[in-house]
Amino acid sequence: MKRRTFLSASMALGLASVFKPVSVLAADALSVLLPPWVTLPKEMTDKYTAKTGGVLDIQTLGWDEIRTKIVTSMVANTAPASATEMDWSWVGQFGSAGWYDDLSGILSAELKADLPTTAIFTFDGKLIGVPYNNDYRVMIYNTAHLKAAGIAAAPKTPDEMLAAARAIKGKGVATYPIGLPLSASEGSATAWYLLTKAFGGDLFDADFKPLFTDKESAGYKAMEFEVAALKEGLIDPAATSLKDVEIQELFKSGKISFDVAGWAGNLAVYSDASKSQVSADVAAALIPNVAGASRTIGLPGALGVPVSAKDKETAHAFINWMLDAETMVDNYVKLGNLPTRLSVLKQLNDEGKLKQGDVLIAQAAVVEPLFAQGTPGWYPEFSGAVATALNAAAKGQISVADAVAQIAQVAAEAQQ
Repeated sequence: MKRRTFLSASMALGLASVFKPVSVLAADALSVLLPPWVTLPKEMTDKYTAKTGGVLDIQTLGWDEIRTKIVTSMVANTAPASATEMDWSWVGQFGSAGWYDDLSGILSAELKADLPTTAIFTFDGKLIGVPYNNDYRVMIYNTAHLKAAGIAAAPKTPDEMLAAARAIKGKGVATYPIGLPLSASEGSATAWYLLTKAFGGDLFDADFKPLFTDKESAGYKAMEFEVAALKEGLIDPAATSLKDVEIQELFKSGKISFDVAGWAGNLAVYSDASKSQVSADVAAALIPNVAGASRTIGLPGALGVPVSAKDKETAHAFINWMLDAETMVDNYVKLGNLPTRLSVLKQLNDEGKLKQGDVLIAQAAVVEPLFAQGTPGWYPEFSGAVATALNAAAKGQISVADAVAQIAQVAAEAQQ
């Protein structure tokens, strides 16, 4: 995968329907397996029923639990649902296992052109996931906290972030200003990947050899940054048991100043007074970087159809409905899931509905895939090792040097 510019001249595509018509044939409710941040409200599911005549049976599980259920079910040759979440990080494993259908045929040429992140979900020429959630990372901060601490602008480098956090803590504005998950979870691993970019580096070279074990490497410095900030009292000690979604709750309650690895779409949620206590004090900034030029990672979510699924045509209709412009706008406004269609992003920004739109567009222009070569099939082993080692280092059980060495060893063994 090459670096992707999410927002480009192709935004000029119209918002007219570009879907291949697929009628709902099944009378029974369609089983769908989704993460908590895609818990569709009744207003949206009613629209689905009105448009397709179908009914949804939505199962909601945490991100880690969804993957476990999919793997367990597919190994047993049964489908966990007719349509499921397909994370970018599962593509290598699920694609090599042959667990998901090729969905290339359900999208029109116009829609494919409007969905640049389909490349991330293409394995061996097959589109095994259709992207609906344009997730990338941006720094989100509390403007009131910065103002109270006498800070004029958002930090642009990791060192500036530490200085700002110390000033905020010193003024008694927030006890633990920096929000980062440090539990043994995927979200914690993702934050480390992001900080590796912030420190100017990458995880692997072109041959998947680790670049993070040397003390001067970006990955090493990124983990040092997290552990040091925790020890200094700039990160809540409870972070060693918190997932990313729990860090988000801390931001919404005003307890932290920086959601460092902020989900771009969460700006809509944070700015909603019915969901956030800090709705009037939310702003976004480009991810800080040691070199000044921001870098970030794209982590989009998609929908896939297991090869053993029932009601496949109905599942295709559901996926097309999720890609409809009206549905994508609802998904963003109500749930904070940023659209994957370029034309819908442009529509939201033109209508003034895209919170911090200028920052989001600028950050989207420098989005990179985590693995330029494509997500490897051994990513789950690598990610698990990162989560475990990072958590142990944060708890003081092992050193940063030992943590990165353990991660590198698992990566090497997984590739054999």
